[in-house]
Amino acid sequence: MRREMSGRQRAKTVVKLEERKQAARPKARTPPPVESDPRYGVVLLKTALELKRRQDGTVEEILREVLARMRIPEHEFRAFLEQREDLLKAMGMK
Repeated sequence: MRREMSGRQRAKTVVKLEERKQAARPKARTPPPVESDPRYGVVLLKTALELKRRQDGTVEEILREVLARMRIPEHEFRAFLEQREDLLKAMGMK
């Protein structure tokens, strides 16, 4: 003997399943936000100008040179870039 379920009961079941799925998933840890140094914008501008001016280097090489000249730690700048995926895509690095 099979009972027909109303749409209302089915919706409750779906909601309960969704709640269980969300509860079972481990929450991804987001890294703490990196403070945006005002010089980071200058790094991006200088990198863009260097890319336009010379054709021999890659984005990575030119970025490293600019960071070295400005004495900005590369790992800090890269952490900033990881949070800003739009910038990574614009630079062709992702």
